[in-house]
Amino acid sequence: MNDRAIGPVLVNGIALAASDASVSVFDIGFQRGYGCFEAMRSYGGSTFRLDAHLRRLAHSADNLRIPLPEHEELLEWCQRVERGGDGLLRIYVTGGLDSHHLGVDNVIVVFLEPLPAIPEVVRLDVIEAPWHSDGRTSELSGAKTLSYGPNLAATISARTRGFDDAALVGMGDIVLEGPTFSLAWVTGGDVYTPSLDSHILASITRQATLEVANALGIAVHTGRFDRSDLTGADEVFVMSTVKEVTPVAAIGSATFAPGPVTERLASGFADLVRAETG
Repeated sequence: MNDRAIGPVLVNGIALAASDASVSVFDIGFQRGYGCFEAMRSYGGSTFRLDAHLRRLAHSADNLRIPLPEHEELLEWCQRVERGGDGLLRIYVTGGLDSHHLGVDNVIVVFLEPLPAIPEVVRLDVIEAPWHSDGRTSELSGAKTLSYGPNLAATISARTRGFDDAALVGMGDIVLEGPTFSLAWVTGGDVYTPSLDSHILASITRQATLEVANALGIAVHTGRFDRSDLTGADEVFVMSTVKEVTPVAAIGSATFAPGPVTERLASGFADLVRAETG
């Protein structure tokens, strides 16, 4: 267990050994998946767009009606942990011990974990996602909640069929996102990606990549797109905190080769990270 964390684990700001960090079995975060989280990338001890991630965490917590400490306190906790160097900085917020009084005796856990192996390309299986809001608004629209069971099940299902992960589609075969990443593709030199009005996650990496595309003069189109738009593309790539900008080699039976637009975006994203994290 200790090798899952680089350095201490902060629980409500108190540094503990990983083996001593715990959450009550009576916490609704554990019992019902009621809570929220963020995953960020630390580069040499500097986290990429930490403020943006904490703002998104605050939005998630607000949707869940879970009170958070002040932004400056959360920022300080993350900065204490990111000093461990390269890794994945995680922050989890549980709902607490009483669903009638959210946030009572809850815990906020912050730690840095080693990066997983990052593939050069990924192969995706197309999986329908009936649990996804797919443009329908609910109390949790836009929230990054702890309830990732359906997403993980989609990833596991794809892996059992020999793929690396899943490309999720919604009603009418509309392209959504991956279980833990955003999707985009290139057709005729332009970039296409599902719009946020489908209630896909407002990905920090997706936003940064679109900024890179704009700086490079690459046209970007957002909207609701059919599965055939994805599988008929010239290039496909995923965007996430861990994977950054990674080419897709297959979507079901359709195959792709890493292309020049994806390569330019990946290089531009790396330059942006270096510029912002030093």
